[in-house]
Amino acid sequence: MDQVKILWVDDEIDYLKPHIKFLEDKGYIVYTATNSSDAIDMLKKENFDILFLDENMPGMGGLAMLEHARNLNISIPVVMITKHQEEHLMEEALANRITDFLIKPVNPSQILLTLKKVLNEKDILKKKIIDDFQKDYRQIINELSPSMSIEEWKNIYKKIVNYEVKFQSLDETIFNDTIITLKEEANDIFAKYFIQNYPNWLNNSENLDITLSHNLLKQYLFPHLNEQSHVLFILIDNLRYDQWVMFKPVFEEYFQIINEDLYCSILPTTTEYARNSLFSGLLPNGIAQLYPNLLEGDEDISSKNQFEEELFLNYLKRYGKNLKANFFKVLHPPMAQRYIKSINELKDNNINVLVYNFIDTFAHAKTEVELVKELAKDEISYRAVTYNWFIHSILMDVIRWAAENNFSIFLTTDHGSVQIKNPIKIIGDRETNTNLRFKTGKNLSVDDKKVYRMRKPEQIGLPIQNVSDSYVFALRYDFFVYPNNYQYYSKYFADSFQHGGISLEENLVPYVYMRPR
Repeated sequence: MDQVKILWVDDEIDYLKPHIKFLEDKGYIVYTATNSSDAIDMLKKENFDILFLDENMPGMGGLAMLEHARNLNISIPVVMITKHQEEHLMEEALANRITDFLIKPVNPSQILLTLKKVLNEKDILKKKIIDDFQKDYRQIINELSPSMSIEEWKNIYKKIVNYEVKFQSLDETIFNDTIITLKEEANDIFAKYFIQNYPNWLNNSENLDITLSHNLLKQYLFPHLNEQSHVLFILIDNLRYDQWVMFKPVFEEYFQIINEDLYCSILPTTTEYARNSLFSGLLPNGIAQLYPNLLEGDEDISSKNQFEEELFLNYLKRYGKNLKANFFKVLHPPMAQRYIKSINELKDNNINVLVYNFIDTFAHAKTEVELVKELAKDEISYRAVTYNWFIHSILMDVIRWAAENNFSIFLTTDHGSVQIKNPIKIIGDRETNTNLRFKTGKNLSVDDKKVYRMRKPEQIGLPIQNVSDSYVFALRYDFFVYPNNYQYYSKYFADSFQHGGISLEENLVPYVYMRPR
């Protein structure tokens, strides 16, 4: 390892000679300057690993010099040394991205500890995460079982996802294959668990410790709604838990997280079923009875979900929530622009609902658009792209507006998505739907050992067109392909992000309630 070069700037540098010798004995190379001008000249000529900077110097002070240092080397770690601990000083320094503070008088051990923390923090953190992962990996493998509770499944899935995101933030790829294998194993067992328990959940959800699409709002949003409330309800279509984990620090700049957990999206994990169920508080067969034409027609979102606002407002009324409300759906960028321009008209509402469709649109575009295929070729890049979209989107303006206007936020989604890998042959008639992860219709021919088939859809709250209709759901990372041009379509759809079936990524999705700081 190369020797670390330190630039120490202090007008009383002579008093620090014992500290400097101590560091040199530890193998560090220490350069010194007694004023800011000399230090700036040194920064122009030499690359330093870290800058120790006295805040109170004659002439150009430490804060003024800091701006010059950042212009010369924006990424250099800076440790500010000061006699004062005043709040305004701290705020100004932090605004210029101070790495750490030390309060005079300092001792050699403090300096050494700070050096190790600042320069070796990433390595220390990486080692800690790797050690924790190796321990948790063994524990997770030993615990995986179809007999686990839903809380245990949520905890395991959270652990796996958090390690994925942590390794991604450290640019650590050594465990990528291990995590992929772990998720595959977990999804194999989760599918068995889900199939065993799903009908019972639907018939006894009120008495079980599980939250499903149709009771999410009643349990976790409605208690926050009254005539004095100001809540922004954001539903990001197709938001996965790993994407939320990436977004979370951004929200925490403006909001305090009050409640955060996962709920279980119903089958099929698609917009027209799961989202309608969420907004209505009804299972799909209940919606079909009230709105007979709702689930008919093609796959176009506008035809499948045209009643969302009506469903939600009626849901509020059923629970006596006679509130001032607004419902808006962003399907493309011009609609987002229109929303932000008129957002101040919503200040007096008790509940504002905003549906944002970007992630779902992006995921489906991966199938057909070559550029998108390259941008989201795997889980890591998919997370990165959606994060970069989020921090530069108009949604960020909406979030800041909510914080400034004292709106709490309830954030959730309707379902997640899974990167599909394995084709399964299926045969159906011309009336069979086109979704890759679930099929419904008459005389569906498929290997039942590889799918979840429900011949009595009413048992899981699903409508039917004909008495002989059944539903089949793909498990894990599988997807359905017809025998015609099987090889072509297997390759064409492989590695795209789809939803409709059963997997941890599709079914266990986030909901969060937060208040402005």
